[in-house]
Parts: sequence; structure tokens; C-alpha cells
Amino acid sequence: MTSQEAPISKDRLVLGIALMMGFIITGPFIDLFAKLATAAVPVAQIACARFLFQGAIIAPIAALMGRLHRPDRRELGLHLLRGAMILLSTACITGAVKFMPIADAIAIFFVEPLFLTLMGGFFLGETIGWRRISACVIGFIGALLVIQPSFAAFGWPAFLPLATAVFFAIYLLLTRTMAQRIDPLALQTYTSGAALCVAIPILAAFNGSGISFLDPIWPTGLPLLWLALGGLSAAIAHIFLTYAFRFAPVTLLGPMHYMEIVTATILGYLVFGDLFNGLAAFGVLVIISAGLYLVFRERQLERQAGR
Repeated sequence: MTSQEAPISKDRLVLGIALMMGFIITGPFIDLFAKLATAAVPVAQIACARFLFQGAIIAPIAALMGRLHRPDRRELGLHLLRGAMILLSTACITGAVKFMPIADAIAIFFVEPLFLTLMGGFFLGETIGWRRISACVIGFIGALLVIQPSFAAFGWPAFLPLATAVFFAIYLLLTRTMAQRIDPLALQTYTSGAALCVAIPILAAFNGSGISFLDPIWPTGLPLLWLALGGLSAAIAHIFLTYAFRFAPVTLLGPMHYMEIVTATILGYLVFGDLFNGLAAFGVLVIISAGLYLVFRERQLERQAGR
């Protein structure tokens, strides 16, 4: 923090931490309900349903608060690209948890901050030193340690969380540029709408195709409940996340995000009886260590710049 910046009050920091804890608790429920729904509903339809229910919840809130606006053509294009990236990310993680434990999938996904660091250097021209490149490489090795037993047990779906991390990193790069001038609630609303604009034509095109991941069904009973609860969880979790970063800095909240692995492990054990094996657990520690190093290295550079 530079001398010109106003200090963040203790009350705001506590509120930001509380909101982040809300996200950590509710976020893994998105994947839990998605995994439950995969028994009957195609993966692409689950991803589409998330944004349908999420948008139906967030859009009225944003409208009542007067946060919506009319996007111009350039912004519409960015919303569609951003919506496509989060849709692909959601579909990949849903496909992963269909076959493998939730905690394993989320652990592999947490190489995303490492990918984001590398992409920031490549696409945004951000400076990346050898220390951060080394941390990215080490974190990727940790992901491979988690993938190895998962690949032996489940095959190619073990690599889907890596694809999730890539798409989500691109999504966050777009968010960096758009969040500076668009209200967070409006951004979430337009993201849901854009994802639906991409997903619905795809589902319509593959209706009756017999392709298990893409051919939609008309869900009823428990599958419909899982879809609705998944959308509700996504809406609540992302409202928590959006406002957490309004009250506390990224350098404080970023390391907390890794606690989501704990919530995912508890849910996976209680509902499905899943636990990490020894090699995967070590890989998780490597991923978390590399990610935390990136956060603390970033904080160190900020302090040096503020001198």
C-alpha cells in the first residue's frame, strides 16, 4: 500500500473475509449438485442449466438495484467470449466430476492461478520473473501427481480439470479488463445471458443426436432439483465472491481460496465416500504451496513498488 492510498478499515476486512468464507463453503456445492445430476442429465445441459437458474436469480437483483445498462457492440462481443469461456469451464469440470472425486477435480483445477500468471505475461505484457515461472512449473508437477492416480482409475476425464483451468484463466483475463467499468452484478447477469446464448443453440443442434454429453433430456424429479440447486449455489457463491473483493484485497483473499479444497473433500467424503490417496494428497500440497508462493511474491513486489 502506498502512502497515498487510504487504509482499509478493520470492519471492511472482516466483512470481506466473512464473504470469502461464504464462497468457500458454498462454491463446492455447485460441483456436488452437478455430480449428482450427471447420473441422468447430459453434461452440456447441466452447464446450461446452471446459467439459466443463476441468471434467473441474479438478473432481478441487479435490475432492482439499478445496476444494468445497455452494452455496446464491442462489449457484447466480450460478454459472448467471456460467457463461452465460463460455459466451457463449467462443462469441463462437470464432465470431470461425473467420473472422478470432486476434491481431486478441484485440486487439479487449482493450477488455474499458475496458468493465469503465465497468460498475464503473454497476453497482457505483465512482467514474470524466473521465480514465478518456477512456481508455475512446480505447481503443474503437483497437478500431474494428482492426475496420475486419477488417470489410472478414470482415464482421460482426469485431464478435464486442466482444460477447466485454462478456460477459467481466459475468463478471468477478460474479467480483469471488463470489471473496471462494469458493475459486478451486471457483469454476472450478462455472463449468464451470454453463456445461454452459446449453450442453447448447441443443445438444440444436438437434440436427438444420441451423443450422451450433448443430447438434452426433459429433467423431472430429483435431476431437476439438482439442476436448480446447482444454479442457486452458483448464484449465492458468486455473489459472495463478487462482494468479498469489494471489501478486502486480492492479496488477503487469494490464499483463502485454496480452503475450497477442504470443503470439497468433506462434501465428497460425506456424500460419495471419496478421499485422496497419498500421492494425490502430496500433489495437492505442492499445488497449494506453488499458488501461495505466487500470491506472496506478488505482495512482495507491490510493497517494493510502493517504497
